[in-house]
Amino acid sequence: MDDELWARIEPLLPVVPCNPRCPGRKRLDSRRVVCGILFVLYTGIRWIRWEFLPQELGFGSGMTCRRRLRDWNEAGVWQHLHELLLSELRAADLLDFSRAAVGSSHIRVMKGGPATGPSPVDRGKAGSKHHLIVEAHGIPLAAVTTDGNRNDVTPLMPLIQAVPPIRGNRGRPLRRPKYLYADRGYDHEVHRDKVRRFQITPHLARRGTGHGSGPGMYRWVVEGAIALLHWLRRLRIRWEIHHDIHHAFVTLGCAVICRRRLRTALCRE
Repeated sequence: MDDELWARIEPLLPVVPCNPRCPGRKRLDSRRVVCGILFVLYTGIRWIRWEFLPQELGFGSGMTCRRRLRDWNEAGVWQHLHELLLSELRAADLLDFSRAAVGSSHIRVMKGGPATGPSPVDRGKAGSKHHLIVEAHGIPLAAVTTDGNRNDVTPLMPLIQAVPPIRGNRGRPLRRPKYLYADRGYDHEVHRDKVRRFQITPHLARRGTGHGSGPGMYRWVVEGAIALLHWLRRLRIRWEIHHDIHHAFVTLGCAVICRRRLRTALCRE
């Protein structure tokens, strides 16, 4: 983890009060813990458990990393990090809210837990589904995890509502795109009306229409964002039973994608 990323994360971490009368064991350095969390997110270490995180790498105890990941998620650290990076992207004029796209992808579940169900694409085995909304360039704005047999259109409204107000420039924060593109799985008139209530014009592909141009010209960016999200190996297969741990990884993964996009743009300049 570079110094620039740590400079963004450190102010967001909650301050833990220390009792001078009972100091106890010295608290593990937060930067090392964040490095351990990112190591798990990137590599997956799917064949071992948290307690077998290699301590030779200097990350400390794996269970400490898991506990901090959970506590920081409850404190909203990863969500605030994502919003901060979105604000920086807007300040750099890298966000395009003229349109947005939504999509989803199935992942396999190994240990069960909340937000899991029989996957229709994996012979009824346990699975979950990642739902993602991105802006015109494919930058993730929000993500929701549901059970594997959930209809795509069901979490559409929570997904739109999960888009945070994005600051970074003067004026009103960005919150709602002008147009919304989606594939045939979202073809429901009731939800078209609900999308219009957010002052968003829906462009949802209709069943029975031919493939080719149309919403697909703008919707392909969400497929690329999902591919980038699943490039992080811990998100390819769900190993966490607890939903909050998996949601923390998904939110952190969205922040990682935003950080890459911002860093690439700055390097080009």
